Amino acid sequence: MPLMPPIHVRSSSVTVAFALLSTLASATAAETNSPTLTVFPADPNQHLERTCFQTARAWDGRWNLRSDVAIVYGIDAELPDRIRSWRERGYRIHVMTGVSWGNYQDYLYGRFDGVNHEDEAQSVSDGRRASHGGDVYYMCPTTNFGNYLCAGVQRALDAGIEALHLEEPEYWVNTGYSAAFKREWQAYYNEPWRPPHSSVDAQWRASKLKYFLYRRALQQVFDHVQEFNRRTGSRVRCYVPTHSLLNYAHWEIVSPESSLARLNGCDGYIAQVWTGTAREPNLFRGVRKERTFETAFMEYGAMQNLVRATGRTVWYLNDPIEDNPNHDWDDYQRNWESTMVASLLQPDVWQYEVAPWPERVFTGRYPRSAPREDRKPIPPAYATELQIVMNALNDMKQDRVEWDCGTTGIGLVISDSLMFQRGDPVASDQNLSHVYGPALPLLKRGMPVAPVQLENVTVPNYLDGFRVLFLSYHGMKPLTPDVHAPIAEWVRNGGVLIVCDDDTDPYNKVREWWNSDGLNYATPREHLFAQIGFTNAASVRDEKPVRIEWPCGRGSVVWVRKNPADFAASREGDAQVVALVKQAADRAKLAWRETNYLLLRRGPYVVGAGLDESIDGEPKELRGRFVNLFDPNLRVMRSVRIEPGKRYFLCDLDAPEMRDRTLIASACRALVTERSEDSFSLAVEGIADTPAVVLMRASKAPGKISLDGRVIDEFEFSSEHGLVWIRFPNEARPRILVVQP
Repeated sequence: MPLMPPIHVRSSSVTVAFALLSTLASATAAETNSPTLTVFPADPNQHLERTCFQTARAWDGRWNLRSDVAIVYGIDAELPDRIRSWRERGYRIHVMTGVSWGNYQDYLYGRFDGVNHEDEAQSVSDGRRASHGGDVYYMCPTTNFGNYLCAGVQRALDAGIEALHLEEPEYWVNTGYSAAFKREWQAYYNEPWRPPHSSVDAQWRASKLKYFLYRRALQQVFDHVQEFNRRTGSRVRCYVPTHSLLNYAHWEIVSPESSLARLNGCDGYIAQVWTGTAREPNLFRGVRKERTFETAFMEYGAMQNLVRATGRTVWYLNDPIEDNPNHDWDDYQRNWESTMVASLLQPDVWQYEVAPWPERVFTGRYPRSAPREDRKPIPPAYATELQIVMNALNDMKQDRVEWDCGTTGIGLVISDSLMFQRGDPVASDQNLSHVYGPALPLLKRGMPVAPVQLENVTVPNYLDGFRVLFLSYHGMKPLTPDVHAPIAEWVRNGGVLIVCDDDTDPYNKVREWWNSDGLNYATPREHLFAQIGFTNAASVRDEKPVRIEWPCGRGSVVWVRKNPADFAASREGDAQVVALVKQAADRAKLAWRETNYLLLRRGPYVVGAGLDESIDGEPKELRGRFVNLFDPNLRVMRSVRIEPGKRYFLCDLDAPEMRDRTLIASACRALVTERSEDSFSLAVEGIADTPAVVLMRASKAPGKISLDGRVIDEFEFSSEHGLVWIRFPNEARPRILVVQP
């Protein structure tokens, strides 16, 4: 997730993460509590937990986001006081803590159990420890460390929380040299430890062990919580906030990812996708650069497909800034809008973490690299825009979902083992082009291609809705053989499978299921083809046909002998992907359509992204009456052009879902308290000292508007649209806004 301090340095290919709470130096004044505590009226839908945020601070009016849930960070002795400050203001309470790192010095230095555990810190080959800053080390999670986490979590359970979040189970690829890891290797493999960089087999086995260790640690804590639930009759849920599989592979980190959904007591995830992960450069048509929107779209899609058809929940994190404090507000705003739209283009998800560390958003000054006098606080217009969108996110559970863009039903298969091939002596493509090489040509043509989690294809109905799948075992391998039978069945039922692989990946030779226990396949691809019915798969090992195609039941398989990473290197590669998938779509009876935009309707909301590096053509134009929720003035637009590189989050005033609504949008939490022929009343509350705007329907100009009994003169009425805009400064306490004819 977006980082809180202290600092740590990621691998050499990744930007340094920065100390962040230093931005709050100006925010250490006393809390803005009113002498008499007043609580926002209960929202009947708050139990849905539509939106949340996380903070390591007690309540303060300057970051009073008024979401359904406050996630209080940390399991230290002051946790109960922080929880109390949020609960008494009407928030549902969750708690989050790090599972791989934290201020766990009492464990390191023996104050927990009398034993020094410094040898459990993740270490690189020269003995240096992987640090999140100072002696906040990334840990090799032994069972004893799991016991320590359980003891800390108990403090949160005793405080009466409703859910627990164990974030970022992370093991760095370039580590695996600590004494604790060597002991775990011996216990797991029953063989002596080998340096991970010494061979591809050693690197693979090290990554598999890292994957197992954090899954085991999480299960320990989940079991502890489940035992607490049984003992007390509680229903505390457990979630894992985690980066996407794509980001972890890119940043050279191993994490349990999809396997967590199968753990007892795991209720789901928070998808930690934000500007800092999504601006990681990738390669398209031979050009390597940041593509924040497209990368975020793939990352959010990968996270949604961790839970698809599993019954688990995923929340999407959005961050109005990012970890790097040296960008300016224009950069933060532009990239936040891109990641926000990317998340909204995943219609199966309707729960959001609207901000991590809101204190750094609303009290920080940026860029930090500028002289102190030139650092700027959040622009008032951006503060208003953020609150408009954060409140609109409470309304994203919509029944009507309609795409208007390129061909849908295309999936790109990815596996957790993408994280296993990222280290020495031979790492897979540094730009992750074996993923983005086939994905970006489709996405850039307006096709919402979806990552398909290979480990989940055994889940019933998981592949429903997909007509074409693109698969390669370059850069990843299937962790078990049982994933191949469901793919074969999907093909026989009419799917078209594109396999792009030339069998040259050196990790084909690691000790694994396809070449052991009675199986003798040179590659896992050969096992897949045997399942599908390509009986002479082994006979073509040394032949060089560029392309082989054969029918299977009502479907078919296309095998292209090529490394898919090569597609990213040129315009020719881009065109080759499109030609290949277009032919597959034709066989799958999918209507082929290319657009220079993505457009999705979710009930009354229209989410759009204009695409650069796309096909030629005029921008898509929408006509009607729309309010741009990224506009702090909430102006009505009769025409909207989906321009390349632009992002849109619109409310369609003429949508059937809007016919009976009086409240359209607001830059504050607004809850209807009374409606009659004579008046309309709202309870309103927001972030202190930020500009609020409330947009409402009105058949005629209001005769009187008052806020807590004081007349408001600053409002605007449009007879053309039957709308009224009301403006006032936000306060971090509930007030009653009354509109009278």
